[in-house]
Formats: sequence, C-alpha cells, structure tokens
Amino acid sequence: MPAYVIVDVEVTDVAEYEKYKALAPAAIASFGGRFLARGGQAETLEGDWSPNRIVVIEFESVERAKAWLASDEYAPALAIRRQNANCKMIVVEGV
Repeated sequence: MPAYVIVDVEVTDVAEYEKYKALAPAAIASFGGRFLARGGQAETLEGDWSPNRIVVIEFESVERAKAWLASDEYAPALAIRRQNANCKMIVVEGV
C-alpha cells in the first residue's frame, strides 16, 4: 500500500538549503519516491496550524520510505537539511 511522507520544514539558512534541494530529489527517486507537493502555497483551513514549507512525498510503502530516510544515498542531503532547517516529519499509510 502506498505511503506518504509529510514534512513541515522551517528553513533557517535559505542559501545552504538550496544545496539540499539540489541533492534530495535523486535520492528520493532512487527509492521510488515522487514529490506530490514541494513548498507550494499552504493555507490553514482549520485549527491553529501555521505550516512553514510543506513537502509531501509518495512511496510504494512505509518500509520503502523508511529505507530512503536511513539510506546512504540520502545521507549527504540529510546532513545539509539537519544543519539548515528544522523539520517535523511523519509517514502515513495510504489507502
């Protein structure tokens, strides 16, 4: 069943984060992931959530999403992201 990684990203260094944005897509694609949303305009419809940069990535399964996050392919991008952004990330099973 498909799985969706949903990330709320607060970028702390825009220039350095551009390096992450250049590296991450190849690692995501190598695990079969594809972007469904990547930093487009977000609007809160209910509640008090004030999202920053929202990213949604589809994978074929939760296991595949977790494998991507822990992979050697993603490690260089992950290091850059962790130094230049604060993230809240979940994975949710699709239907």
